[in-house]
Amino acid sequence: MLIRKPADIRPSEITPEAVYLDRRRIIAGLLGAGAASVLPAASPPPLAALKYTRNAGFSITEKPNTFEEISTYNNFYEFGTDKSDPAANAHTLKPRPWSVEIAGEAEVKGKFDLEDILKPHALEERIYRFRCVEAWSMVIPWVGFPLSDLIKRFKPTSKAKYVEFTTLVDRQQMPGQRSRILDWPYVEGLRIDEAMHPLTLMAVGLYGRELPNQNGAPLRLMAPWKYGFKNGKSIVKISFTEQQPKNTWNVMAPNEYGFYANVNPRVDHPRWSQASERRIGEGFFAQRHETLMFNGYADQVASLYQGMDLRRNF
Repeated sequence: MLIRKPADIRPSEITPEAVYLDRRRIIAGLLGAGAASVLPAASPPPLAALKYTRNAGFSITEKPNTFEEISTYNNFYEFGTDKSDPAANAHTLKPRPWSVEIAGEAEVKGKFDLEDILKPHALEERIYRFRCVEAWSMVIPWVGFPLSDLIKRFKPTSKAKYVEFTTLVDRQQMPGQRSRILDWPYVEGLRIDEAMHPLTLMAVGLYGRELPNQNGAPLRLMAPWKYGFKNGKSIVKISFTEQQPKNTWNVMAPNEYGFYANVNPRVDHPRWSQASERRIGEGFFAQRHETLMFNGYADQVASLYQGMDLRRNF
């Protein structure tokens, strides 16, 4: 038997294809809707309720996925590479107390307690489509505030062309970081105009409560027209940079994961088509959905990329 160590595994082998579903969801798909009665129900989340208003102007009308679906099927390699690992392992994360460092090309810099970050911002709920690069999707009711409001507080200089987001590194709290699957910390970035776009959200909750650990507590990014890996979780540092950030997956596998990561049905992943997607919760054999350009947000964001070759800048 050939036993492979994490260091031997190429990043392109880690991310599963869309047909991959965890054992629980395969069983549910085979048994049909009746399977719910024989599968154990998730315990109510011990998460604090948030005060927020619904922003209908930025919300789609599609039915959201259930809390259980959203919180038990995740990519968060800091807690393991299987979709069920984050829910099983993320209880070790301590989202309070928490601080965020503001660095780089900005007039206001330093380390700020999470409460100071959140205090000036009124929270709102937005129901967004969520599309993962492995061709599965969800509809998620996020609670958060516009990233642009946060950026304005720290007054980026004229040199700030990008915003870089860095995830916590703590091998005790995040057991997946004990492996060398990725180069830690996890880093992502947006162009400054993408970060300032009114759709871009700093999410602090879902379904009206604080974020579960496995979904990126206590603070994560959400740019809904991009593939899920762009949306950094458990953020501890926000840097304003003149140069394009070296985001983690783009460094590890540049032929598979571009910097922009805009949802684009015309640009396939090297190992599978991006023309369609499977909505989590609809069953393994359900008809796939046609993938929408920019995940259905083209009217709002297409102008950001006018004149760009989206096959080259994928």
